[in-house]
Amino acid sequence: MATFKTFFVPLILSLLFASLVSATFYQNISPDQLRSHEKLTHIRFYFHELITNEKPSLIIIDPPKVMSNSPLPFGSMVVIEDPLTIGPDVESKRIGKAQGFYLSATQRAGLDLEIVMGMTLTFLEGEFNGSTLSVLGRNEIINPVREMPIIGGTGAFRFARGFVLARSVKVDYHKGDATVEYNVYVYHYPSTSSSSHYHFNEGLHFMSDPILNKI
Repeated sequence: MATFKTFFVPLILSLLFASLVSATFYQNISPDQLRSHEKLTHIRFYFHELITNEKPSLIIIDPPKVMSNSPLPFGSMVVIEDPLTIGPDVESKRIGKAQGFYLSATQRAGLDLEIVMGMTLTFLEGEFNGSTLSVLGRNEIINPVREMPIIGGTGAFRFARGFVLARSVKVDYHKGDATVEYNVYVYHYPSTSSSSHYHFNEGLHFMSDPILNKI
């Protein structure tokens, strides 16, 4: 009888402990708690790819394996850390940076470039200071406007989903320098510390778009 009690008590305790652990291991949260806080934000900034300056913002880390007259032959891999500014001039106020990579994904020669681009947009100013957006998609550079999906985010952009429209402002296809206007449209659930509006000194608003909110 004593042996049975010695075995039975630890068994009960272990089962009780297991049930407590399983009960606190996760928590189901109703999506309705988040949906009430979801908002749609429009952000505009300028992306600068700098090759000919003293400190290039990109580097080709995997040299092309084929001979080609393309400035970025098929299979090229590039790593970037490009500045994001409030205006088209690279000397205008810097609000963030784009860090990531892209791959040349077309075998066509010439300037008809197609890349697969993956990058994190990190904001360093204003309401979204410290927050990030993740972008991954196809970028056919020769097109006047390209669309790429937003696949996630952090900070004020938790649960982010949306898209970016990239429009070339100035491009040197042979040297590689480029300035691109980015318009970002993103649904997200902001962190509790973020406010709803912010004004930069030079007039750009990080704001919820009143027209898109009606969609």
